[in-house]
Order: sequence, then C-alpha cells, then structure tokens
Amino acid sequence: MLLNLKDISVHYGKAEAIKDVTIEVTEGTVVGIIGANGAGKSTILKAVCGAVPTTKGEIWFMDRRIDGMAPHHIVKLGVTHIPEGRHLFPYMSVSANLKIGAYLRKDKVAVKKDLDEVFERFPRLYERRNQQASTMSGGEQQMLSIGRGLMAKPHLLLMDEPSLGLAPLLVQELATIIRDIYKSGISILLVEQNAGLVTQVTERGYVLEVGKVVLEGNLKEIMTNEIVRSAFLG
Repeated sequence: MLLNLKDISVHYGKAEAIKDVTIEVTEGTVVGIIGANGAGKSTILKAVCGAVPTTKGEIWFMDRRIDGMAPHHIVKLGVTHIPEGRHLFPYMSVSANLKIGAYLRKDKVAVKKDLDEVFERFPRLYERRNQQASTMSGGEQQMLSIGRGLMAKPHLLLMDEPSLGLAPLLVQELATIIRDIYKSGISILLVEQNAGLVTQVTERGYVLEVGKVVLEGNLKEIMTNEIVRSAFLG
C-alpha cells in the first residue's frame, strides 16, 4: 500500500473538519475524492502533506508513519501537494517557479533533466519560460502548478481541484495530462468536484459528506446514481 489513512480526524479549533476517514491509495493508481463544497476534501490532502495536524488516527506512506512529520520531510519522502488555486509565485518567471519545486533536491543533473522533461510535457511553459507567472492564462498557470509539483520527483501527487476555473476544452486536456502522469509511474490522489474529469481518469474513489466517507468503490457506478449526483455534487 502506497498511502493509508487510518481513521483520521482533523479539527479547526473546536470544529471537526473530517471524522474517522479511512482512505487507501495503491501504487500506480489514481484515486478520486468527490463531494460538495465544505465536505472536507481539501483538509484530507492538507493532513497528508502535513499542512494541518490530525487529532486522531494514523497516516502511513510507503510503510512509514508520516502524521506529525514536518511538511518538508514528507516532500522528501515523495509526497507533493498541488493546492487549489495554484499558489504560484506571480512575479517570478515560469522557470523560477519550476525550479522552486526542486528546492529540496540535491541531484542537480537530474533536476536539469526533469526540467527538460517538464518543458517537453508542457511546450507552452518552455515558450513562456522567462515570462512572469501572473501574466499567463489560467490553463497555463495550472500546467505550471503541475509542472512545479513534478519537479519535486514525487511518488504520490495530491491534486486539489485542478479543473477549477478552466474551460471545458482545457479540462479535457487536463484529463490527458493526469493519465500521462500516472502512466509514468506516479500515483495520484485527486480531489475534484468535476465528476466528468474524475470518472475519466480513475475508477476507484470515495464520496465525502460533512467530513465523513459515505461511499467508496467504482466511481463510474457511484455516479450513475442520480441521488448521489444531486446530494454530493449539486
């Protein structure tokens, strides 16, 4: 098992954001988490990467317990978080943003090779490599956010609402990118409200409601239920 969340809970002050959540990600797969706004989806990803502390349960990555570990140590182990809203450095160049993704790495030759591979995967980033990140379109910024995540050389990508704000045509392009990433050997835990995107790139997933997992299994089958679609995706 690559990632195993065992009955984790997270509180913001006295408010319980997620309760007794158990999620598994096997190596070489994409696992989806779907649910309405405020269900706790992003909190799960933040707990995995160490951005928020758990108040109960355990998180294991590659047979090593990581809850309570500092975020930069979790990144070194091979977990990279691509946050909702991209969170780029807007006044830095595309190249500088990408290199920041490899900040903790010491293998300079391999970093250069991976940078070339990101530019090969995303030709538009190469074309705009000296351009400020803030001057790019939303789709290009999302590519940059993903590229920066790949520069950390992850075993697992945590992707939070990558389709947010993208036009339908770009969502289709994003689906292709996600498939290419996991086919290259990188597993993905994907948080999304776009049911079409989730069902294109993954079969197995979890439905979250008010901080609890209420359904799990084949997402294509789950999404055929109109009650589920209405209740969890609006």
